[in-house]
Amino acid sequence: MSDLNSDERPQKRPRLENDQDSVPATKLADTFVTDDEIAKELQVGITTYVDPSKSVFRGVLKKRYTDFLVNEILPDGTVLHLRNTTVARSGGGAPSSTTESSSTVQANSHDESSQGPAKSDAASAQNEKPIEQESRTDEAPVQGEKPIERDSQSNEVVKNAVQETKQEVTEDDRAKLVNYFNDEAVVELMSLYESIVQSPDKKPKDHPTVRTEFTSDRSVRSQIHQDIRRIFNRKIDSSTDKDGILVLTAAAATTNRGRDGRQSNQKKDGRPGKLGWLDRGGEYVHFTLYKENKDTLEVISFMTKQLRTTNKTFQFAGTKDRRAVTVQRVSAYRVDADRLASLNRSLRYSAVGDFQYQKEGLELGDLSGNEFVITLRDCSVIGSDAGSADEKASAVQVQLSHALRQLREKGFLNYYGLQRFGTFAQRTDVVGVKILQGDFKGACEAILDFSPTALQGPESLPAGVLVGQDDRARALGIDSWQRTGKVGAALDSIPRKFSAETALIRHLGRNSKDYMGALLSIQRNLRLMYVHAYQSLIWNLAVGERWKLFGGNVVGGDLVLVHEHKDKQAPTEPEQSVDADGEVIIQPSGEDRASDPNDVFERAKPLTAEEAASGKYTIFDVVLPLPGFDVVYPANASGEWYKTFMASEAGGALDPHNMRRKQRDFSLSGSYRKIMARIGEEFDVKVHQYADDDAQFVETDMDRLKSNNAANGENRATGEAVVKNDKGEVGNGDGDSRPTKLASVLKFQLGSSQYATIALRELSKGGVQAYKAEFTGGR
Repeated sequence: MSDLNSDERPQKRPRLENDQDSVPATKLADTFVTDDEIAKELQVGITTYVDPSKSVFRGVLKKRYTDFLVNEILPDGTVLHLRNTTVARSGGGAPSSTTESSSTVQANSHDESSQGPAKSDAASAQNEKPIEQESRTDEAPVQGEKPIERDSQSNEVVKNAVQETKQEVTEDDRAKLVNYFNDEAVVELMSLYESIVQSPDKKPKDHPTVRTEFTSDRSVRSQIHQDIRRIFNRKIDSSTDKDGILVLTAAAATTNRGRDGRQSNQKKDGRPGKLGWLDRGGEYVHFTLYKENKDTLEVISFMTKQLRTTNKTFQFAGTKDRRAVTVQRVSAYRVDADRLASLNRSLRYSAVGDFQYQKEGLELGDLSGNEFVITLRDCSVIGSDAGSADEKASAVQVQLSHALRQLREKGFLNYYGLQRFGTFAQRTDVVGVKILQGDFKGACEAILDFSPTALQGPESLPAGVLVGQDDRARALGIDSWQRTGKVGAALDSIPRKFSAETALIRHLGRNSKDYMGALLSIQRNLRLMYVHAYQSLIWNLAVGERWKLFGGNVVGGDLVLVHEHKDKQAPTEPEQSVDADGEVIIQPSGEDRASDPNDVFERAKPLTAEEAASGKYTIFDVVLPLPGFDVVYPANASGEWYKTFMASEAGGALDPHNMRRKQRDFSLSGSYRKIMARIGEEFDVKVHQYADDDAQFVETDMDRLKSNNAANGENRATGEAVVKNDKGEVGNGDGDSRPTKLASVLKFQLGSSQYATIALRELSKGGVQAYKAEFTGGR
């Protein structure tokens, strides 16, 4: 964003998918949607509604990309917002570092100005104190004075070290530990820490081991692991055993000695006068990424190029929609916050901010969900066309309020949305199945596939077909490389956002037969997407089959997660860890995410007929597996379906029980996913009347940062919508015309890996139509 105050959003006038004369439409549930869209949904298994009643609501989705706002929800439940794009400074002139978890950075935004600096200074002082003490111990002895040997320290020195240890653990942290564990466990934990400080040269196994009961809540477990690392300065490792018991041990020593024999507890960053990474708070800088109408990887690829680093530098919890305004947390390894902040001068329609150093990077799935604020335009309720504008608005308000309540109470089938499967000629699941079949050449060719239509000039395109500029450049670059073998020319043509294609061409240009190496050269998050897309396809088809067989009934053989229902099991019945065939029933990675390596595996078990009929379980408890070698399949007809379909040609001729591969990233352990989802308890809908198609009804985070006038401030405080046009002008949305249209602003929250488009599909039964920015024949 070179000029945040004057930068206007791109003027785009997309068209409705069913506005294209060349695409026939099918009447579905009293609403016209395109055969093309229906076909895409059917191909990836999106076939069924929980409530089969006909649609009575119509609306247009994503007519402008600012109509779709997505804000990440952090593990502690805080909704993430971009607050500041500059680097905060502490007294030493370096970016301030705080010992708080990154999950709490954005909480209580109104208190940041009064509490943030004090909290940061306190943390800095706490971090600096041990360093001062260590330097005094290691300073060179006075000439003629015998040096003090470490192993001959007096009891008084040891006593002081223990006292310092007790002081380092603040009362607030001690109270937090007591809240996590019982008093006895906290006493043992403090004794372990004192042992480590007194005898730092001992091997970890020579220190005591603490074992204590552990919660089964994934988000809480992750927070506990982070707090233990923070409170005890990474001197204590935490892990869980197979029984779910938390095991606390001394961490392996990470100190290094310099040439002068002194110890250093941090890695040098090579810049004299700069604070070391641990002094700042850690080697990872966490920051908030705001973007408009861009892919997550597109922005990261740009930052990678500007910083002259690699995509492996960055980590994030999950990708976000392209045609939307999204806010998410990202981490960068050993990148100075000042360098990241300087990118705001060159970033367009995106920004970074709210920097904080941490000791750990982000992993896929390090979030609890997303909050959506969605504007639907041209809204109407079928049969309510007559009447005044106010009556029509009231009818839409009543209908959507009821529909949202149904999404909360009855839920919707938890399908993976179309965006999970890509937008190009070959879907990502097609690439994934070729990888799992060992056809690496075929996988590379599928990634580099394009439609010949994309090579045609605008004058040669079929009527009604448009090809996006980026899609045409991608096709021209790939075609050029395939014909000439010239890597440089191809890479110059392909836009940077197509990082997978770029990685393949660059690698195959050096070694034309190393298809496996080419796939491994793709950024890990992206190459995992292909095999995960295959899992998602199988899961979508499986949930449709299960619903067709049993509907919303809980039946014998259905799977439930063990840790969620321990209280429902008979106390005399031992907890099973294997099924009737002796197969271990575990789940190493819930919701298709990379989990904390310290997390205990989740397990699932099939219900007996008696348990299913007991009324203790509902359809919201039932899960289905994503194929893998460490999952159990339903002990009923839906479980048999996995074997039959995956063995077929359509399923890739694969064995659901044999998903191990030589390459770790392509070896699928599997996971479980709830077959039903529902929106959060709090949801809202507001209906607006308008005439100006450019009217914007909700402020983005960037709008808030750029707004300085009192009117906007009051609107933010009250939570009321602000109506703007593309130039940022505030108005009532009708200009000189009388309002003739209705827009609805829906606000709700979903868990991680749940899709707002699927929720809207259930809400409208096909009545919400997607606006298409460009019909990209090259895809």
